[in-house]
Amino acid sequence: MATDTDPDTQLIENYQPFFREDLLKDKVALITGGATGIGFTIAEVFMRHGCDTIIASRKIEKLQKAAKALEAGTGRKCLTVVMDVRKPQEVIQGVEKMMSEFGKIDILVNNAAGNFLCPASSLSFNAFKTVIEIDTMGTFNVTKAVYDKAMQEKGGVIINISATLHYKGTALQTHAASAKAAIDAMTKVMAVEWGPQGIRINCIAPGPIDNTEGVRRLAGPLKDKVNGVIPLRRMGSREEIGNCALYLASGASSYVTGSVIVTDGGHWLNDPRASSKL
Repeated sequence: MATDTDPDTQLIENYQPFFREDLLKDKVALITGGATGIGFTIAEVFMRHGCDTIIASRKIEKLQKAAKALEAGTGRKCLTVVMDVRKPQEVIQGVEKMMSEFGKIDILVNNAAGNFLCPASSLSFNAFKTVIEIDTMGTFNVTKAVYDKAMQEKGGVIINISATLHYKGTALQTHAASAKAAIDAMTKVMAVEWGPQGIRINCIAPGPIDNTEGVRRLAGPLKDKVNGVIPLRRMGSREEIGNCALYLASGASSYVTGSVIVTDGGHWLNDPRASSKL
């Protein structure tokens, strides 16, 4: 049951697993941006299936609050590590701390991201750089550190959280669309290079996901209108993204690598003009 009034750290109410509950038994997963939103729920779903987790973020207060809720709700261990994904040395030190605690990292979820609405004409050089540093460079920095310290010899699973912004020309999203397009490309190249070492790497591209900072910030009062242009006529849930991540993290997807799984209810495919006529 949910026990937290903060929407970013609410546990799933009445979770009904689709997979057996020991699917990730004795695995260890690192989730960046795991203290809130989608990252928090991915950690929760993993932990409900037998996985111990590490959540990483820049703010210790949010990390501690999230870890306490996750451990109380699932009975699994959740380690917190303060690190800025933009800073390689902090990332390396953070991964070394994780390895000293658990001795391994089986699963990495690159979820840390930054975004806001802004036309390209008003986008400052620094604002564009910041989003690229968090999303693209942050994904590379953490992936490289985990590869070097944990997966190079033993293999593992990497899941990058992408987006569908770059599939079409999404207005006001030059910065985020560019960052996520680079992550998709990175995923494909690394899947080819690291596959022989037993490393699978895939992307999840969420659409509008309810109860997230992204929707609150980007959709705001237009939330009801957004539902109207999604073919499934609703936003997705954080739980649905968590279950998609669970599939990719597990042996159920053992022959899947280099793929982008779009999880958006058909949103990016739809023409709003056609939808309104329906």
